[in-house]
Order: sequence, then structure tokens, then C-alpha cells
Amino acid sequence: MDIKEAVAPSAPRAPDVVMPIDNGERVVEGARHLSPYLGSRMVATDLLGKSVFVRELLPQDLKIEIDKLTREEALIVAEYLGHTVGLAHARQMDSDNRKSWLPVLKISPIRKLEAPSWLWASVVDLVATHEAAYLEHCRRYALVEPA
Repeated sequence: MDIKEAVAPSAPRAPDVVMPIDNGERVVEGARHLSPYLGSRMVATDLLGKSVFVRELLPQDLKIEIDKLTREEALIVAEYLGHTVGLAHARQMDSDNRKSWLPVLKISPIRKLEAPSWLWASVVDLVATHEAAYLEHCRRYALVEPA
């Protein structure tokens, strides 16, 4: 089992979007939409007055070794993750809103498209938190005596 605190979102949300108020429920609901299999192995709850989500860990939950990827592999992973996040955010917009964004994205060359600072900070924080949590998991696993 993996237990993580569900903190307040960094990204703004559209005012007319239905979103769970509880941060743990928001994380679980997002996981259900992005990856139904993963979301089905998660539950939101409170622990010591904090909103958390609990996730069942399975051996097939592979960790992305970013520092071991080639440039080509990193681009493929980035495209996949960007597409996944894009789909999740597009679901929060109505059809007219999505249509108004499309020309902006098509006109702007990708190399000149500036990511908002909150997005960059969130991605960096997520990667750092994931790496730290994974290393802590490995440390605890290494301390367990074999049966």
C-alpha cells in the first residue's frame, strides 16, 4: 500500500467544472479518468486530520527511470504524458472552449510555447516527490528481513 497526502491543486480550474472538494477524492477521481485500472485500486480517506489517498501497489507498477532514457525515449514518454494530461484538462472544457484553444496551439510553434510557471513547478515537484517516495520505498523494502 502507498499512502500519500492529497494537497491542494496548484493548477487553476474552470469555475463551472464539477470537481470534488476533498483533495483525496479529487486525486482518486482524476486517476479513475486517466487510468481506470489504477483508479480502481485507489481510495480517498482522512488520516490524522489530513486528506490522503491510498493506492494498492503492484509489481507491474513500473517507475520511469528518467535519467536512464535516451533523448528519443524521453521525447516519446513526454509526448505520451503530455497527451494524457491534455486529455484530462480538455475534459474540463466545453466544446466551444476547446475549439477556441485549438487555433492558439496550432499557431504557436512548440519551441516558443511557454509553459506557465505553475505547471513547470508542479511537474518538477511531482518528479522530485515521486523519486523521493520511490527511494524511501526501496530503503524500507531493503530493511525487511527475508522470510
